[in-house]
Amino acid sequence: MHDDRTLTEERLDRALRERIRPAVHPRSVPLEFEVWHAPGEPVPFDEAMAASFEPGAVGDAWGPAWGTSWFRVTGRVPEEWAGETVEAVIDLGFARDRPGFSAEALAHRPDGSVVKALNPLNTWLRVGDPVAGGEQCAYYLEAAANPEILDGVSALGDQETAGDEPLYRVERMDLAVFDRQVWELVQDLEVLDQLMRQLPVGSARRWEILRAVESALDALDLDDVGASATAAREALRPALSSPAHASAHRLSAVGHAHIDSAWLWPLRETVRKVARTTSNVLALMDDRPEFVFAMSQAQQLDWLREHRPELYARVKEKVAAGQFVPVGGMWVESDTNMPGSEALARQFVYGKRFFLEEFGVETEEVWLPDSFGYSAALPQLVALSGSRWFLTQKISWNTTNPFPHHSFLWEGLDGTRVFTHFPPVDTYVAELSGQELAHAERNFRDKGHATRSLVPFGWGDGGGGPTREMLARAERLADLEGSPRVAIERPADFFAAAEAEYERPPVWLGELYLELHRGTYTSQARTKQGNRRSEHLLREAELWAATAAVRAGFAYPYEVLDRVWKTVLLHQFHDILPGSSIAWVHREAEATYARVAEELEAVIGAAQRALAGDADGGVVVFNAAPHAWAGVPAGGASHAAGRPERPVAAEAVGDGFRLDNGLLRVTVDARGLVVSVVDLVAGRETVASGRAANLLQVHPDLPNHWDAWDVDAFYRNTVTDLTEVDAVRPHDDGVEVVRTFGSSRITQVLSLLPGARRLDIATEVDWHEREKFLKAAFPIDVRADHSTAETQFGHVQRPTHTNTSWEAAKFEICAHRFLHVGEPGWGAALINDSTYGHDVTRTVGEDGSTTTTVRLSLLRAPRYPDPETDQGVHRLRYALLPGATVGDAVREGWRLGLPERRVPGSAEVAPLISVDDDAVVVTAVKLADDGSGDVVVRLHEAHGGRASARLTAGFAPAGASVVDLLERPLAAASVEWEGDVVRLRLRPFQIVTLRLARGDGA
Repeated sequence: MHDDRTLTEERLDRALRERIRPAVHPRSVPLEFEVWHAPGEPVPFDEAMAASFEPGAVGDAWGPAWGTSWFRVTGRVPEEWAGETVEAVIDLGFARDRPGFSAEALAHRPDGSVVKALNPLNTWLRVGDPVAGGEQCAYYLEAAANPEILDGVSALGDQETAGDEPLYRVERMDLAVFDRQVWELVQDLEVLDQLMRQLPVGSARRWEILRAVESALDALDLDDVGASATAAREALRPALSSPAHASAHRLSAVGHAHIDSAWLWPLRETVRKVARTTSNVLALMDDRPEFVFAMSQAQQLDWLREHRPELYARVKEKVAAGQFVPVGGMWVESDTNMPGSEALARQFVYGKRFFLEEFGVETEEVWLPDSFGYSAALPQLVALSGSRWFLTQKISWNTTNPFPHHSFLWEGLDGTRVFTHFPPVDTYVAELSGQELAHAERNFRDKGHATRSLVPFGWGDGGGGPTREMLARAERLADLEGSPRVAIERPADFFAAAEAEYERPPVWLGELYLELHRGTYTSQARTKQGNRRSEHLLREAELWAATAAVRAGFAYPYEVLDRVWKTVLLHQFHDILPGSSIAWVHREAEATYARVAEELEAVIGAAQRALAGDADGGVVVFNAAPHAWAGVPAGGASHAAGRPERPVAAEAVGDGFRLDNGLLRVTVDARGLVVSVVDLVAGRETVASGRAANLLQVHPDLPNHWDAWDVDAFYRNTVTDLTEVDAVRPHDDGVEVVRTFGSSRITQVLSLLPGARRLDIATEVDWHEREKFLKAAFPIDVRADHSTAETQFGHVQRPTHTNTSWEAAKFEICAHRFLHVGEPGWGAALINDSTYGHDVTRTVGEDGSTTTTVRLSLLRAPRYPDPETDQGVHRLRYALLPGATVGDAVREGWRLGLPERRVPGSAEVAPLISVDDDAVVVTAVKLADDGSGDVVVRLHEAHGGRASARLTAGFAPAGASVVDLLERPLAAASVEWEGDVVRLRLRPFQIVTLRLARGDGA
C-alpha cells in the first residue's frame, strides 16, 4: 500500500475546520443586545439593572482595561426551530488561543440568578432542549475586560496606568440550533485523530484508525453534515470500540481549574473568576453526574460564600453528592519557601478547618501544583494537619535535572514521610488531548512498579474550568486501544490506589528545590518585608494577648486575629509573596500590610498596657523572642533600669574607622568597606585575606524568559563592585557610608552594640535601576563544605560545591532569618530582617586557604509583569555574626526580627510559657481557637539534634495534651505532665503542639 497518511490527515483537518465544526450550530439568527459600561469598579446585578443601556451591534468596541460592561441580550426562537436544541453562541472578542488570559463574562437570568460563564473556549448558553417555537430568551452578561499581559513591558497592570482605550470587540451574538450528532462526531474524530498521531507509524492500530477516519469522511456529505453525521459516526464505531491493552497505563482524571488568587489580575478580579468558573462547573455537574471536580484554596470558596451565596449553596449540595471535592487543606496555594514557620502551619489550620466546618470534609491530599519549590518542613506539617498525601507537578519545570520519580515517599527534615505524586502529564490545565495522555504514559518514571497517575483537567484562571468537550474525551478514552485508560475519579481514590499498589516506593529526602524561578526569593522587596513584619507582629499579638488574658482578664481578640491571619495567609499566595504579580497587586499588598501593622500594633499595645501596671515613671521591657535577652526572659517582661545601651563610638584609624566592643574589632576603610572583623574571643579574623565584606555588587539581570521569576546563572558573569564612595563618616550609631551609582543612592550605618558579637548594618536604598540585581557580599575565611539556612521549623544544609548538576543548579537559595557557614570549632552567620535570596560560593587560594562567600540578594528591578518593580526607597537590616554556632544564628535571627518593646509601667511579667533548653524554640503562644480559653503552645527542636526539655506554665493548668495543628488530640501521642511542668523529648526538628487546659482559677 502507498503511504497516504498525510493525504487523509490533511483531509480530516480541513473537513473539521471548514465543514464539521461549523455544522455543530448549523442555523442561527442574530440576538439583539444593549450595553452599559460601568464607570468604575464592578457593581452588583441590581445596580447594573438600574443603569441606562444603549443599543449595541456586532463589531462594537467595549472594555477599557479592567472595565466591566453589562450586556442585555434578548432573542426569540424561530417557529421552525420548535423541538430543536437551541443555544446562545456569544463571542465577546475572546482570544481562543489563550483561554485563561482573555475577556470573560458571567451570564445571569433576568431575576439575577446565574446561568454559567462565557469563556474563550466555552461560548454557549443552553436556551432549551427542546425549545418551543417563538420562545423568548434574555440574559444579562457581566463582562470583564481583563487585559492580556502575557509578555513584554506593559502599563496595563494597574488601573492607574492602563488607560481607557477599548480592548475588545463583539464578534458574535447569535441564537443557534445545536446539532448533537454533529457535536458527537466532532468528539469522535478529534479523539481518534489525536490518538492516531501519537502512535508509531509502524503500529497497526494507527493504520486502523486512519482507515476508519477515511471511511467516515467518505460517508459524510459535506453539503449536509447534519444528515450524514450518524453514518459517519457508524463508520468510526469499530475503531472506538476496540478495548485498551491489558497493560495500558491508568489515568485518574480529576476536573480542576487552577485559579491564581492574584497574578496578572488583582484580588478583586479573582473573586469574579471563582464565581465564573464555579458556575460552569455546577452547570456541567447537572448535565453529567459522573463529573468530579476538585477545588483547592479555602480562601476562594470563602469568597464565593461572601459574594455569591446562591452559587455557594449549590456547591455545598454538590459536595454532599460527592461531585464537588474540596482538596488541598490550605487557605491558599501558598508559596512554601518564604512563609515563616507559624504562617505555613496556619495555612493548614485555616484551610482544613474551613473545609471541615463548611462541608464536613477532612481533606487528606495537599494540592500545590504550581508553587515555586517545596520546603523540607512540609511533610511534617502535612502529617500534623491530618493529611496523608501530597501533589504537585511544578518540579517538572526543572531546567537542569529531571526529577527521577513520579510517585514516591517524600521525607521531610524531621523524618516524616508522605506519599507524593507528580502527575507525569506535566500540566495542571490538561484538556485530555491525545498528546497529553501519550506524554503521561511515556513520561511515567515508575513503570514496572506502579500503573497509574493523575491528570488534572480543565482550563485555569480565566478559562472557566473543564468543558463538555473534555468530558466527551474522557468518556471515549475510558477503554480505547492505543490509549491509557481514563477514569474520572476523586483525588483520594487515586491516592489510595496508587499508594496501595506501590509496595516499596523510592524515598526523596529534603526540600523539593525548583530549578527555576529563583528570582522570586527577591522580587518585590516591600511585599516580602510586609510579610515578615506581619508574621512577627502576629506572634507578638497572640503572645501578649494570651498572657494578658490569663493574667489580667484581657479580652482576647479572637475575631481580629482570625481576620488578620487570613489576610496575611492570602498574601502568601504563590504569585504575591514571590513578587510575580502585576503592579496593582503589589501596590494593594503594601497598603494592606500597613493596615495589618496598624491593627496588630493596637492589639499589642493594649495587651502590654494591661500587663505593665502603673507607670510611676518606670519602663517595662517586653521580650517576644523565644530566647532570654539582657535579663528579660523569653515571652516575659522586666522592669528596666536606665535607657537602652548605645552602640560603641567609631574611632578614626588612618583613612577609615574602627568599632571595638571587646568582643569584635571591626575596621572600615576609606571606601566604606569592612576589611577586617576580628573575633577577639576566638582570636580569629573573619574576613578573607585581601577581601572586603559588606561589598555591594550590581549585576545585569535580564533572564531568558520570566523576568520577575527568574535569575539565570549567567548573571554572575558580569559584576560591578560598588567601591566608589560619597562619604564615610562617624555616626551616632557607628559609621555611616554613603554611595551613589547609576540613578540610585545607598546609605548604610554600621553599628556594634556593647556585649554583642554582631555587626549590624542598617541599609537605606533609593533604588532607580532597571534590570539590575543588587547583592551584599561577605567573603568569610572559613572552609565550609555546606551552608545551613533557616527554613520553617528548622534548617536545611546545602553543599557549597558544584560536584554534580544537582548542586550546581542551586546557585540561588532561600533562607529565612539566617544563613550559617562553618568548619569544626568556628563559624559565621548572616542574619536579616526581610531578605530571603542568598548565594554561597567557595574559592581556594594558591596557599590552600578556602574562602566561603555568602551574599544576600537585596533588590532586583525586573520590568515584567510590573515595570516599576522595587523602584523607590527601601530600608533593610542585616548583620554579621562572627564566631557563631547554628544555635547563635537561631537566637540572633529571632532577636533581630523581634526587638524589645519598652512600655511605661512597673510590673514584672513572668512568661506564660517557658522552656529550659535554647534548642527548643516556641513559635506560638495563644489561646485555643475554639474559645475555650485553653492555652496552646507550638514549639520545635531548632538545632538539628535531640532535645530533652522542661516546659513550665506560668499558671496552673488543669490538663495537658499533645494536639495536631487544628488543636485536636493526637491519639498516638502522650505527654509527661506534673503540676505546671511538661517534660518533652524531641527528635531533630520535631514539632509539638501542646494544649494546656485552664482550670477555674487559672
